[in-house]
Amino acid sequence: CAGLEHLDERYVRAIGYNAKAIRRERPKMVLLADIVGEDAATVAAAAAHVIQLAQARGGEGFTATTPEGRAQFWSDRSRTAAIAVHTNAFKINEDVVIPLERLAEYNEGIERLNIEQSIGNKVRILQEIRRFLSGDACLKQLPGRLQGELEQESDTLLIGKQTAAMHLLDKVCHRWQTLLDNLEAPVTDGTLPLEPAERAQARPGETLIQLLLRRALRISYRAEVAQPLDNLFGGALWEGVRRQVEAIHATIRSSRLFVALHMHAGDGNVHTNIPVNSNDYEMLQAADRMVERIMDLARGLGGCISGEHGIGLTKFRFLDEQIIADFARYKQQVDPHGFFNRGKLLPGSGLADAYTPSLRLVQKEALILKESAMEALNNDMRHCLRCGKCKAVCSTHVPRANLLYSPRNKILATGLMIEAFLYDEQTCQVGRPTGGLLPHGAVVQDISDHCTVCHRCLKPCPVAIDFGQVTIRMREMLGAQGKWLGNPGKQLALAFLTTTDPQIIHVARRTAIQWGYAVQRLGHQWQKPFGRLAHDPPAATAGAPSVSTHVTQLLKSPLPDLLSPVPARAFLGLEETHSIPILQGIAPADHPETVFYFPGCGCERLFGEIALATLALLRHIGIQTVLPPSYLCCGFPQTASGQESIGRRMAIMNRVLFHRMADALSDMEIKTVLVSCGTCLAQLQTYAFDKIFPGCRLLDIHEYLMEKGVRAPASGAEDTCWFHDPCHSPMQCYDPRRVVTALLGGTVRLTERCCGESGLFALARPDIATQVRFRKTMALPTAGGPDGQPVKLLTSCPSCFQGLSRQRAERPVETQFLVVELANRILGQEWRTALRQAEVERVLL
Repeated sequence: CAGLEHLDERYVRAIGYNAKAIRRERPKMVLLADIVGEDAATVAAAAAHVIQLAQARGGEGFTATTPEGRAQFWSDRSRTAAIAVHTNAFKINEDVVIPLERLAEYNEGIERLNIEQSIGNKVRILQEIRRFLSGDACLKQLPGRLQGELEQESDTLLIGKQTAAMHLLDKVCHRWQTLLDNLEAPVTDGTLPLEPAERAQARPGETLIQLLLRRALRISYRAEVAQPLDNLFGGALWEGVRRQVEAIHATIRSSRLFVALHMHAGDGNVHTNIPVNSNDYEMLQAADRMVERIMDLARGLGGCISGEHGIGLTKFRFLDEQIIADFARYKQQVDPHGFFNRGKLLPGSGLADAYTPSLRLVQKEALILKESAMEALNNDMRHCLRCGKCKAVCSTHVPRANLLYSPRNKILATGLMIEAFLYDEQTCQVGRPTGGLLPHGAVVQDISDHCTVCHRCLKPCPVAIDFGQVTIRMREMLGAQGKWLGNPGKQLALAFLTTTDPQIIHVARRTAIQWGYAVQRLGHQWQKPFGRLAHDPPAATAGAPSVSTHVTQLLKSPLPDLLSPVPARAFLGLEETHSIPILQGIAPADHPETVFYFPGCGCERLFGEIALATLALLRHIGIQTVLPPSYLCCGFPQTASGQESIGRRMAIMNRVLFHRMADALSDMEIKTVLVSCGTCLAQLQTYAFDKIFPGCRLLDIHEYLMEKGVRAPASGAEDTCWFHDPCHSPMQCYDPRRVVTALLGGTVRLTERCCGESGLFALARPDIATQVRFRKTMALPTAGGPDGQPVKLLTSCPSCFQGLSRQRAERPVETQFLVVELANRILGQEWRTALRQAEVERVLL
């Protein structure tokens, strides 16, 4: 057994465990066993034996044999940090090692602690509710008394209900406190306040704590208190009282301590975690007392402190003095000057000098945030658990250049900016309005610049924080407050993508794009002898780059000379805005299948061959293709750049236009909407196309062609190619490798890491893009194919097509868009000329 991991009931709940059994209730614990061996039959027999052991004890077992299945099983283990989400990631970790044969005793001892804490917390709730109902605070919740009406009658009603409530609370409180004080008493003890039905659940000789551990007896606040009080204070007159009782319950319940366990069950290493609210001093003190009991329990079972996650400050007091002395002598030998962890694990160390910032807002801070643009930003990321699982997938986390800009670190930095904002607001001059301009805009912009909005950090996050959305909110906030430091090149590019006027597009394409690309390539050749070599590790980034750095990095990698002579729409003569162009397929049937194709900016305005190849292949297989009138942008570039209002307006205008198209084409049955860009796919998913073309689906062109059985002929060395799956992958229905293999045949190798282009990212921050591109260069082949020709490097994103094309100076690769490669292989090199002769029907809009 290579791995044996245990999750207790609280962890099962916290991670949102996907139950595999057919039982309705959540499992009480989960045990993950990784069984390995050289003989498949022996491994299968061992797995079957483990399942038999579980079934013999009332459990169930499930086996995963494929890599995907195993990854799904172990993904539950990777989300354990979610246990502290309700305390904003603050928890006390008490890792211990318990002898294997006594793990069950340790688990039972911890569960007893949890039962004590649960009952004690419920008693506190009852005491606080009693205090409220018996005092003047309860009177203030009656609307009649507040209005000065029916005062005497309201008082009479309240006194009667108060008396009944006090009787209920006193009775339940006495019962719960008596049970808490007599956990070791046998259930047969006649003095215990148990109902006959509850006593009947007991086994011979069983104690009260054993009955509670088996869940045969439950202490229920909802059944014994909440429901009776709701019935007693029913009606609109008592709504304020009910709300206050609920608020008391929620407040005190949030301070309830519990211990959660997950363990490396194969070696007895138990992670014992106590989530704590860092702003609750009494809760912290209670947790400290609980730690003492946990350590006494562990040592009583022959266990000891685990050093897997370090000893730190909280566990130092539980170390044996001889161990401390031995470590001090060793530390003096290897670190006589005390450079490393000064003072840690040495005599005098401990919690006395520790400082813990509160991760929960006090009332005045929450009020300031609520009246500013910061509240939504804080809510987006306040559940971050600091686990760091996002680092491995983050495109802009480049260890060779810096370690500061992983999503976790950016969240920490943003939290510091929010604290600085709160400090400034609380210490501002009297009369200055709350929620003024952000005083640290340059730092927040730097944080948001180190993000490609690829959303890859969302998948591994235990609490589903999408830092891509956080970045968009940052940019929106900075723009609204006038703190965004504009980039002329990026603004010009956004204007080019936003306009729909054909004349402006042609002029901008000729001047800013084609001439600009040519100037950049000349600049690259000029500065190449003077700059750092492309294969040198990239320079670190911290803060906005200087003008010279920006220009140098902008020229570092040459832009491709692959732009189409004219946009795809101009090539076909379809630039009119008042008609819907419909391209007919070759040899159309009586009722040909009709699809709606949204080309997008990159595949239509810049790299027009992508849209043309898509139309050519659809025509080749007899598909009737509907195009939107004139040039359109989906709105994603504007939204991702912080221009949310512009992006939303464009999306609304597009959706209205598509509804008009659906009305004009009501005689056609459009069941598929096709795209050839991943960001277009992501944005169009918000368009509610199923309401525009009822019953339709949104699909990538390559997935659609695979479904239609399109296959390219084999062609020698090209049978082996590399495929770059974009960060915004348009292939959502099928595995990308499966799609490429089915379309091209041969061997397909995936290449990891972001290309570094990411839309306008490389234009806005070329210094960061250089870091990302460097990691991509290291992932590409260093030698050509068997015939000495460059390796074919395919992709399915127009932005990635541009980014990967910039690698030709560093690696022997030839970049091509997948659908263009298909057109070249299937239709021959003259397919563009044939497409111009396609039959086009125009329907007035």
